[in-house]
Amino acid sequence: MGRVEAEMNQIGLVFDRIRWEEKVLMDASKRLGLNLKMIDSKEVCFDTLEDPAKIEEAFGNVVLQRCISYFRGLHITAILENFGLHVINPFSVSLLCGNKLFTTLALIKAGVPIPRTLVAFTDRSALKALETLGYPAVLKPVVGSWGRLVALIRDKDSAQALVESREEMQNSLMQIYYLQEYIKRPPRDIRALTIGEEVIAAAYRYSAEDDWRTNVARGGRTEPCPITDDLEDLTIRASRAVGGGVLAVDCMESPDGIVIHEVNNTPEFRGLYSATKIDIPEKIIEYAIKVMKK
Repeated sequence: MGRVEAEMNQIGLVFDRIRWEEKVLMDASKRLGLNLKMIDSKEVCFDTLEDPAKIEEAFGNVVLQRCISYFRGLHITAILENFGLHVINPFSVSLLCGNKLFTTLALIKAGVPIPRTLVAFTDRSALKALETLGYPAVLKPVVGSWGRLVALIRDKDSAQALVESREEMQNSLMQIYYLQEYIKRPPRDIRALTIGEEVIAAAYRYSAEDDWRTNVARGGRTEPCPITDDLEDLTIRASRAVGGGVLAVDCMESPDGIVIHEVNNTPEFRGLYSATKIDIPEKIIEYAIKVMKK
């Protein structure tokens, strides 16, 4: 793409905090001759009856949605799509991936293997579900990231305490009990990044000392992971199941093979880049250019 064409066709990036990922995306766009329009979501105000041409002028032809806040990003995506802009990732993908239950249902429908998952809506039914699932089990919020409020429940007593604390929270989402079997696996999981129909990179994520969770945001470390045929097939199927785009697919190595437990819509990729040295930001910008040319 020439610089004149790039100036006529701009890519926007909506953020609420500029992290390492946003900085390297800006650098990659410069290398490719693009003027990346940076839009702080905390400063925007939309007139829903605005002239679509003015929205495109302000945001660009294609918009990378990079908000940390799931609900803020979701609503901004809905507004931008209503004005006719292409957003990466689209509203339908954001809606599914931002809710673990919605993601799980999409994966099941597509025949993608997942951990056994039970869902309950009251404290009493949650405790019954845990008895059915068996201990240890994992309790997750349906909306959330970075491993926050994810709990490993080892026995009935800890289950009672955790469920009671959930009931005291003034948050209706906390009364949705999303429970998964604890997978007996190596002390790691796998994060794979898909862009369109391609698995760009994959890394093992090892938990930090004294923490069973493998999130890099919680101090986990990464190592390169080979992209086997099985891993490639499952991650592409998971990506397709939720609608595709730029996605991080989180996998676990169970005794029966790889299972998918989450698909992330606004992925952080510093750990993947650190492990693999693959130029992920440039590949994301190149993908946005392809979307813009369609």
